[in-house]
Amino acid sequence: MKFVIFGLTISSSWGNGHATLWRGLTRALAQRGHKIVFFERDVPYYDAHRDLHAWADGELILYSSFEKALYQARRQLADADVAMVTSYCPDARLATDLVLSSRAMKVFYDLDTPVTLDGMQAGRPVDYIGPRRLVDFELVLSYTGGRALDELQQRLGARRVAALYGSVDPDAHHRVALEPCFAADLSYLGTYAEDRQATLQELFITPARRAPEKRFLIGGAQYPAEFPWTDNISFVRHVDPPQHPAFYSSARITLNITRRAMKEMGFCPSGRLFEAAACGTPILSDEWAGLGLFLEPGSEIIVAHNHDEAFAAMALGDTELAEIARRARERVLDEHTAAHRARHLEIILENTANAASERLLESVQPSEPLVEV
Repeated sequence: MKFVIFGLTISSSWGNGHATLWRGLTRALAQRGHKIVFFERDVPYYDAHRDLHAWADGELILYSSFEKALYQARRQLADADVAMVTSYCPDARLATDLVLSSRAMKVFYDLDTPVTLDGMQAGRPVDYIGPRRLVDFELVLSYTGGRALDELQQRLGARRVAALYGSVDPDAHHRVALEPCFAADLSYLGTYAEDRQATLQELFITPARRAPEKRFLIGGAQYPAEFPWTDNISFVRHVDPPQHPAFYSSARITLNITRRAMKEMGFCPSGRLFEAAACGTPILSDEWAGLGLFLEPGSEIIVAHNHDEAFAAMALGDTELAEIARRARERVLDEHTAAHRARHLEIILENTANAASERLLESVQPSEPLVEV
């Protein structure tokens, strides 16, 4: 199949969770014989932090304005099997109009479903959702499962929905040698977000203050100058995806924190969760509904609700931590790789196409039975 995708970015992982997911998923799709064309608006902040310069798994079309990309977009859509618009695509509404006029299967992929639903409920503008909401798409994919799927139908008019969760590419994320610059007793990789700060304070900063002899490490973008740093917290402003394995592999434990809207919705695993597990690093995490669908609390992942529980996790012995990490890695490689998601996507698309064919067949059936004479 040929996929034409209008998305946020695949060329830069700076300040977003889309790029790494797309790189793994499109690689898996390409290995299964599919063709991928990705349209991305060329914006200064991604251009300044671009960490994908040669993409062997598809064709990346960077454009300065959608008007200038129209000719290429129409040409690529002419023989596309699947035409997809994603959340936070800066030209989502224009791309939607173009996709809906094509002959391809029309798909919307919301990689930010809790944020989308939260914004719609609060009456805030959601730029990537048009006035007709999601009614006209044949299929709506959601990075989030659970009740989010029902709400996409009930509140945004999605006709057919399916969860397509995050994943990891084991070829890109695996155990590597310790890098001294990333060595830490507890690490955290994530872009700064105000709605994560209270949990970061409880599970990371407070333990750092309680244990001045231990080393803590944060990697990520957009941290404000007034962040409550301590002498034993080191900071790496941006960790390129090729450095993620070293970042995880160099920490005794790594921390996962879920954004507020995603935590409230549940069933929304961060891609960082799968990356860390694939690298064989024990994970400390906040708790949210559906976590056990991906990693089993207490067995494959350590859950903490306060700084005492986070501190207790850090006090676990190396043998126990290694066993937790081993089980998590096995679970992720068995169930949550990009190859698993690519195959799941094929099944979803096949079922959607079959359902459309059945509806078309029903619509042309005569209202009265035919009688041979």
